[in-house]
Amino acid sequence: MEKCYTELIRLETMQERFDYLKLNGEIGFSTFGSNRILNQNFYRSKAWRDVRNKVIVRDCSCDLGILEYEIYDRPTIHHINPITLDDIKNENFDKLLDMENLITASYDTHKAIHFGSEKMLPNMPIARSPGDTCLW
Repeated sequence: MEKCYTELIRLETMQERFDYLKLNGEIGFSTFGSNRILNQNFYRSKAWRDVRNKVIVRDCSCDLGILEYEIYDRPTIHHINPITLDDIKNENFDKLLDMENLITASYDTHKAIHFGSEKMLPNMPIARSPGDTCLW
């Protein structure tokens, strides 16, 4: 089943979006192995950098595109349908650069999608009120 950004953004909560995206990977499982240089060359390309910037702007630099979860450090762009070595070798740009296959994620959320659990997801921001002088 192919997943897509249009379906993902219909889900309202971080938990629902995480459940839609999670891959249940194994820690230490090598995705690209000795061919990792191909993967890294793609992520250094101008085409990738351009689409990456467009995705960050589209998602307002927010974790999984949820406005209450702003990302203050370097955002990660997650392929909703994971890419393969063949996608890189065959330059399958329809999959590699398709904005329907991309979502902005924080580092921790990206790791949770691939290898972790919802325990790694960020908590909702603390609601503030007028006169609230407590820092956190």
